[in-house]
Amino acid sequence: MAIEPPIAPIAVAWRRPVRSYTALIDYWALTKPEVNFLIAVTTFAGFYLGYPIHSHHFPFALLAHTLLGTLLVASGTGTLNQFVERFFDAQMRRTERRPIPAGRVDPASALHFGLLLSSVGSLYLAVAVNVLASLLSVLTVVTYLFLYTPLKRETPLCTLVGALPGAVPPLIGWAAASGNLGLGAWVLYAFVFLWQFPHFMAIAWMYREDYARAGYLVLPRGEGKSRFMAWQSVMPLLVLALMIPTPVLLGKAGLPYLVGASALSSGFLCLGAQLALRKSNLAARQLLFASIIYLPLVFILLILDRR
Repeated sequence: MAIEPPIAPIAVAWRRPVRSYTALIDYWALTKPEVNFLIAVTTFAGFYLGYPIHSHHFPFALLAHTLLGTLLVASGTGTLNQFVERFFDAQMRRTERRPIPAGRVDPASALHFGLLLSSVGSLYLAVAVNVLASLLSVLTVVTYLFLYTPLKRETPLCTLVGALPGAVPPLIGWAAASGNLGLGAWVLYAFVFLWQFPHFMAIAWMYREDYARAGYLVLPRGEGKSRFMAWQSVMPLLVLALMIPTPVLLGKAGLPYLVGASALSSGFLCLGAQLALRKSNLAARQLLFASIIYLPLVFILLILDRR
């Protein structure tokens, strides 16, 4: 009779924590942490800039509740988005290795996980922060999943629709800090709204063949796609550059912000124009990298030079 080597049970025991660790990594990936970083930055900026400047005690606990609730909702939305798009993600090289299409996470488990995060996050905001912040988070989930996500397969104007809920995080932060949505909140909203167009156009151009393979209409079919990409990249950046002085005109920021943000916007606009003219993946990659650092830097300048 063959005798099993004594090391086998030990090896089996070691596999369990390894599998558990892998599952945690996969569920973490479902939440789209790279997107959540920017959401956290813009939510924090909205909160900090929305809180009365003359208050003696900054509400760190309220800020923590706001960030936690917002990130829970964002994580749930990202998970539900991947559940809805799992069959299309499997057709794209960029997304085929995501946990659901790769078969590492069961779709039903992902659905329950996403629903749990979204519902707990919105309820947490209602209880720990305020109802306005919670309603804004629910509005974001609904419009992102039921308007933007299906429109990606119907019309290139999906970017416009998706930019509406995508710019809500600073509104949530502002509402959490002040209980209302002042003019400053909508200026931050406009910044994020306009920023999304070149950011997404860079991604759409780099992976245009992938998107076409999966049936997404993020770019028009035929020769019009390059012209559409050019307009969507340059015009929002031009408007964004023109809007940069708005916080100064409102008395919310000063010269250091204006100089720094104007320089950043000029460079961002140049990279958008470069993509529009060259129509290359390299130009798209440069624009994408610039977009990732642009928004946090502009908001940091606003925070540091708040008046």
